[in-house]
Amino acid sequence: MSVCGAMVALAGSGMANAEARAAAPTFQLPFPCGETWIGSSESFAHTGNEIDFNGKANDGNADLGRTVVAAAAGTVVISAYQTNNGFGNLVKIRHADGSATLYAHLNSRSVGQGASVAQGQKIGTLGKSSAKYKIIAHLHYEQRSASGAIVRASFNGSTFNYPGQKVKSNNCGGGTAPKKAPSTSNPFTAAKVCGSGFKQIDSAPLGSQGRVVLMYSSATGQNCVTTLRNGGTGKIGASAYLEVKGKSRQTDSGSYQYYAGPVKAKAVRTCVKWGGSLGSAKYDSPFEHCG
Repeated sequence: MSVCGAMVALAGSGMANAEARAAAPTFQLPFPCGETWIGSSESFAHTGNEIDFNGKANDGNADLGRTVVAAAAGTVVISAYQTNNGFGNLVKIRHADGSATLYAHLNSRSVGQGASVAQGQKIGTLGKSSAKYKIIAHLHYEQRSASGAIVRASFNGSTFNYPGQKVKSNNCGGGTAPKKAPSTSNPFTAAKVCGSGFKQIDSAPLGSQGRVVLMYSSATGQNCVTTLRNGGTGKIGASAYLEVKGKSRQTDSGSYQYYAGPVKAKAVRTCVKWGGSLGSAKYDSPFEHCG
């Protein structure tokens, strides 16, 4: 099987209430209905719960270009070529309960950031892209909890048997994409709040009221965090924070109508924690984005 880096990826939502747990999806194999794949977790860099999928064991680049689909319905929070962690072409989908799935080393990506995807919808093609590693074509796949931890994967309600289990896909469509949030009256975007040169690298929902966004400027090496309310009249308790590993946390909190922040700090090749709140909804990331 191929060599694949175990990189710190993007965490899912921190919401852990009963309603969120009830909405946990039944994940299906990230490949079209009826296909059989074998998964390995024995790469030297893996921590144990990541899976490298191939059509057959030791089949080289035979799987290059094969279709990869969403394991469950959700919202695309990352669709990008990443150079600082070895993932290459990465799609990350956040699901209704705040959990997330990651699909790395893709040859191509079929969905953009912010897109709502249905279970079984094509999101890209299998590849061997990586800016750090020379690898053979495979899909690096992860399931992550709402707290950001890589968890043991399950498909069709059954836990994947690590390593080397052959799994037949029951990802046979029929699902629907989550509804997009209605248009809002908030005139501010994360780009407007953080300023010129910042690009979004992660976000997390804060219930139905808004989201907290992490941005980065490659020109200055700064991260920026802002919490955005979807809209509404009056003010709401809101906060945004950013903590560079080894340094004190910086926080902006108060009663705001549209947003909290921006909170900025330089963090070149240094892990950060970030998060925020709107009312009772709160998100706290682990230390991540270390490139």
